[in-house]
Amino acid sequence: MAPATTATATSTPDLSNRGAIDMAMANLAKSKISKDQEDNYEFEYLKPCFPDIKYPPLEKFEYKDKALQADPTYKNLFAAAKEVKHCTPKIGTELIGVNLAELTDAQKDELALLVSYRGVVFFRDQKDLDIHKQLDLGRYWGKLHKHATTSTPKAWKEQDLEEVHVVWSDEKRLPTYSFSQTYLWHADVTYELQPPSYTMLKLLEGPESGGDTAWCLGYAVYDMLSKPLQKYLEGMTALHDAYEQANDSIRDGRPVRRDPIVSEHPVIRTHPVTGYKSVFVNPGFTRAIRGIPKAESEAILNYLFNLIATAQEYTVRFKWNKQDVAIWDNRITYHSAIYGFYPHKRHAVRVTTHGEAPYFDENGTSQQDTIDEALGIKRNMDGTKKANYND
Repeated sequence: MAPATTATATSTPDLSNRGAIDMAMANLAKSKISKDQEDNYEFEYLKPCFPDIKYPPLEKFEYKDKALQADPTYKNLFAAAKEVKHCTPKIGTELIGVNLAELTDAQKDELALLVSYRGVVFFRDQKDLDIHKQLDLGRYWGKLHKHATTSTPKAWKEQDLEEVHVVWSDEKRLPTYSFSQTYLWHADVTYELQPPSYTMLKLLEGPESGGDTAWCLGYAVYDMLSKPLQKYLEGMTALHDAYEQANDSIRDGRPVRRDPIVSEHPVIRTHPVTGYKSVFVNPGFTRAIRGIPKAESEAILNYLFNLIATAQEYTVRFKWNKQDVAIWDNRITYHSAIYGFYPHKRHAVRVTTHGEAPYFDENGTSQQDTIDEALGIKRNMDGTKKANYND
């Protein structure tokens, strides 16, 4: 006779409150939208618009980096800081207590030098740095860039703000999955003849959570490559394309203020201040490596793009508060805005300085080799030896 079976009672989970926190967050966001629409917004004049004007093609000009005249001890800049806090060993520094609106020329030079080495430097609560002072600081470092497609402030003509790029997201900008997360990594307008050097972004209004920005260091991406691959790529150039960005604007019914171009830049560039070599390609704008088969070009670029998107050790992520400022070197970093905060508002203004035409100098150095030499170590780059696993 078969043994009797005993039914085991299983409790059914109560799903009535599933997603209660998610729904509460969504309702909070809705209420905040209504409040924003009712209030008299302080930065109304800096909201985005798309003027239908035409710019002539950019031409090359002489550029000399202000960092070349800076005191290498940073004695003037650091004297103004209550604390100098390095976010990671390789990339990102926060200067606490520094007022960007009150910098002397010597401090501005040293700040450019610091950004050249650290990739990006952060400043909290910069209320005194209004948009005109932000423009003045950018102009100190060089000629300012006018973007061909993105938005300018509503008051661009009345207040001479044509060189300001507006970053704007609100409930009208619906979430999209048009691009992969890897593809969203970029350096700004690298298709220009002289892409940006120093770039400065100030947050005017942001979500309570989300809306961070991440930066990755190009020096380190170069140093992640094997010596043979470094040598191979040092003789290469790549095509950087403005057409996709221009076509996106046309598709949205917006003007293109400067005709799109394709520029050829070295895959490995040398920084004029540090002398370090950096990988100078990015998923946003680099389309092909010249002089090699298409399949080979795509394989190499995809490998480099994957390094950029996954190099956590050489990446810094910044959580913004209102009035915070980030200044980065667009020549040797890539960045990606981290969304997922819909339907909150995110409003920022960017000022961008043109740099030199990218070049490769065979006498340039590796940042990691310089550090390893000072430490007296030889790094293991052979993947057939010890496993690379970190807890």
